[in-house]
Amino acid sequence: MTTDKAQPRTRPTLEMVAARAGVGRGTVSRVINGSPQVSEWARDAVMRAAEELGYEPNRAARSLVTQRTDSIALVVSEPEDRVFAEPYFAGVVRGISSELTETGMQLWLAMATSAEERSGIERQLTPVRVDGVILLSLHGDDTLPETLERRGVPTVLGGRLIGSADHHYVDVDNVAGARLAVDHLLARGRQRIATITGPPDMEAGVARLTGYREALTASGVGVSDELIAAGDFSERSGTAGMRELLDRRPDLDAVFAASDPMAIGALRVLKDSRHRVPDDVALVGFDGSPMAAHTDPPLTTVRQPVEEMGRNMARLLLAEIRGEDPVPSSIVLAPELIAGRSS
Repeated sequence: MTTDKAQPRTRPTLEMVAARAGVGRGTVSRVINGSPQVSEWARDAVMRAAEELGYEPNRAARSLVTQRTDSIALVVSEPEDRVFAEPYFAGVVRGISSELTETGMQLWLAMATSAEERSGIERQLTPVRVDGVILLSLHGDDTLPETLERRGVPTVLGGRLIGSADHHYVDVDNVAGARLAVDHLLARGRQRIATITGPPDMEAGVARLTGYREALTASGVGVSDELIAAGDFSERSGTAGMRELLDRRPDLDAVFAASDPMAIGALRVLKDSRHRVPDDVALVGFDGSPMAAHTDPPLTTVRQPVEEMGRNMARLLLAEIRGEDPVPSSIVLAPELIAGRSS
């Protein structure tokens, strides 16, 4: 008794695609590598033949010709639990991914918090391995942007690096957003407005505190250091900041938290201490995250268009990779106040 062994499936080749499309091998190569020196008829024939045969270009071989890897790295300088728990990061990733969908680019995600993690990631971020890098949530005097610049790797920052405007970046107008929040509370008749800040080593944290100060100063209310508590954008820091503020100033009548997770932490403390929101204490967050609509009461928040930010980061990086001229040095998007019932 004999049995037939299944023959291994032959991987489609460039020559097979050329034969199916009725064109030369060189034409197929030009189509696969995105050359404009191909007629529309030939391009359609090649793409149709490739799809019918299930042909996929060999990325390694293609990179030898094009000097491109078709890969982009997104490096987030935050711990894994925050990246996967907070909607801001998910929104940015969705925006980047949607912009890359039609390009064939691969996106890989890395999180860098420890020195060991950063060292390992830095070794990977070379022109041989990636075509470009998006850096998100940078802190303090991070040297990674300068390292990538020295290596000639196109780079875009998600948010301006504190103290520097020399890099391509996409951001929201954080000062204007904070002013929207505080002006809203002032219009509600609140006079003892506290804030839980973002981290002082991040531009977003500094800018949102600046907007808070500017709005209170312009209104004539003035700024009291007793009404300022430090946070780091996390829910945990919002909880700690709210407790600190109530200990210092039990008479406060409003809080601007510089992120929605911090506002949610603050809301929990206010409820536990039997403060009615917004009757006793009005509350405004910053992000416009989906979670803001599901708190009790629904949170008033300053929306930053995170998916649009992600799309713009990808567009800016692709323009830099392609050598387009001119490439905008920065894109700053406008925030919007979304009124909930917490204020």
